[in-house]
Order: sequence, then structure tokens, then C-alpha cells
Amino acid sequence: MTSMPPPYQPFHYDGEPYPVIVLEGVSGIGKSTLAGLLAERLKASSLHTLSAPHTEWSSTVNSKLRSLPQLAFYLSGLLHASDRIREARMHSPVVADRYLSSVIACHAAVHRLPVPAVTTLLEPFRPYLATPTRTFYLRCSEDELRARMTVKEDVKGDDIDLLAVPDRLPRLLANFTSVGEDDESAVWLDTDDKTPEELAGWIIDSLERSLA
Repeated sequence: MTSMPPPYQPFHYDGEPYPVIVLEGVSGIGKSTLAGLLAERLKASSLHTLSAPHTEWSSTVNSKLRSLPQLAFYLSGLLHASDRIREARMHSPVVADRYLSSVIACHAAVHRLPVPAVTTLLEPFRPYLATPTRTFYLRCSEDELRARMTVKEDVKGDDIDLLAVPDRLPRLLANFTSVGEDDESAVWLDTDDKTPEELAGWIIDSLERSLA
């Protein structure tokens, strides 16, 4: 974003940054549990996109605002998350529970928009965003997802809609596939019959091999 005024430029820090690991996938697939394990094992900073203060406003935004203002809100949260990532990765690895792909895939699914329509609107802001080292897209069968949702503790409206709204789940899965195909940092990870501990170990091994 070299053409933007200095106040709109992202911060740049001296030194070699630590890796950024992003976990993507539908609600209930196990991102938060896995993020906690990775943060513990890697002694990493962790954050959720949306992070505070945006997370406190999301329910109101989703119920009160139309689609374009909603996207602007989630873009604001994404830019804020990127600022936090840039700062934190100078001191430790960073594990992000959701990032750019979720904003695109979820917004497109909820409002029944084609993925390129959302991507095009966000494209001018992409240079501001911190680039993940690896983005792990978590996948599982629908039966397994339904089983995991029954034991999910922090069930939100979006979680309920995922299985209750006709075509929401297949639409969202298709969107994540579309976004992941254009993501140079993407690694697909099937999670059926795998424990969070096994997945964390695999991700750490994969990251170490790629950085060796």
C-alpha cells in the first residue's frame, strides 16, 4: 500500500519475524481446541479473528447491519488482527484462529454471494494484511462435524445456522475450497479419526520441515 498516506501504512518492525500459523474451517471443526494446543506447545501468541473489541459487537452487527456494512465491519476486524499479528510475531510464533479466508468464505455463504465478488472488494486492502507462514484448512465429514457440534461448549447463532439453514454447510465448504485453491499458504488437513493432539503434532512437524 505504498500509495496510501503514512497513517494508513502497516507498522514494520526490525528483525526476523516468527512464523504465523492460521487455522481455517467451519465452526465446530476444532480450530479453537487446536489453536490452544499449538500455542502451548510452540509457546506462541494466539488470537481469534475477530479479536477484541470487535468480537463484542459481532452479534449486533450481524443482526442490525446490511451486507456491505457487515463486510466493512469484518474488514476492520481483519485489519486490526493483522496489526496484532505483526507486533506479536516479533516476539514469538503466532497462532490465529480464523483470518482472511474465513471473512471471505463466511460472508459469501451467509449472503449467497460468489466468492470472487467478496474477494474483489477486499483486494485493495490485501497488502496491509500480515502474510501467514502456513494456513491449515481443517476438513472432516458431515457426520463427524455434527458429532463435534453436540459437545461444543460455546455454541453461537452462527453455529446453529450452520446446520439449520438450508445449503449453508455445503455452500460454506465450497467457499473454503475456492478460497484455499488461491491461497499460496494453504495446507489441507483431514481431521476425521484424529485427536487434537495428533493434529497439533502433525502441524508442528510440517512447519519445522518447511522452515528447515
